[in-house]
Amino acid sequence: MNNKTVYIVVGPTAIGKTEYAISLAQQLDTEIISADSRQCFKELSIGVARPSPAELNAVPHHFIASNSVTEDINAGAFEQFALQETAQIFEQKDAVVMVGGTGLYIKAFCEGIDPMPSIPIEVRANIIEQYQSKGLIWLQAELKHQDPTFWAVAEQQNPQRLMRALEVLHATGKSITVFRSAQKKERDFNIKKIGLEMSMAQLTERINLRVDQMMEKGLLDEVKSVLPYRNKPALQTVGYKEIFDYLDGNGTLPDAVQQIKVHTRQYAKRQMTWFKKDPEVQWEHAPIKS
Repeated sequence: MNNKTVYIVVGPTAIGKTEYAISLAQQLDTEIISADSRQCFKELSIGVARPSPAELNAVPHHFIASNSVTEDINAGAFEQFALQETAQIFEQKDAVVMVGGTGLYIKAFCEGIDPMPSIPIEVRANIIEQYQSKGLIWLQAELKHQDPTFWAVAEQQNPQRLMRALEVLHATGKSITVFRSAQKKERDFNIKKIGLEMSMAQLTERINLRVDQMMEKGLLDEVKSVLPYRNKPALQTVGYKEIFDYLDGNGTLPDAVQQIKVHTRQYAKRQMTWFKKDPEVQWEHAPIKS
């Protein structure tokens, strides 16, 4: 183990991780690697709360707007990318700051992740199409029936994770759990995890405000601009699928906005459940903006 350290800032969406990470990176005179599974897509900006140009200029960032929604980016790909970027930064710096709310990406970086089998495009497209037409209840029922081993340990409210498990099952005939050896890899640098938290009431206020601001900045137009890609895994996410539903004629725009707020709050709770299970996270109260 050398004296190099990666500081990982985690926590739920809208809690202020970006601002905290930038301040920390400036103090440490280093760079930031994003561990967000959606901010890496160049076609997505408003709906994924991509850091502003001023924030991106304040500190060098990596894995922001670096890929296209047409690419298949997963935790394994992130692990390799982040390790390479970390090694390069360590050539000049003693510290790296990583920030994000995608727990699986952070776990892959810290502990490694087993390579997943490749999924035929038609298998993935079929599952996404069925999820879009039949909803989360269908997805849950399929996995509960077809892969009870995975279902017992699954994030049962997370459609992305459930679709991934169903893809693997349909493509290989095996449970995704077969491809997880749970053998933790050792890294040759130190890792310090910092978690940001606040009361759910305060976080709900921040989420609601952020969604309203997203709409003011033009989220509706951004969603329209990515309509040709709506069946890509990157677009099966909060903030986009609700407006896709509205554009399909299901409900009003205010209904869609309210659903984004509800689903974002549910996502934030899932994030906290994930990170609270990690005993290595040192928790701090997130700064409250005046």
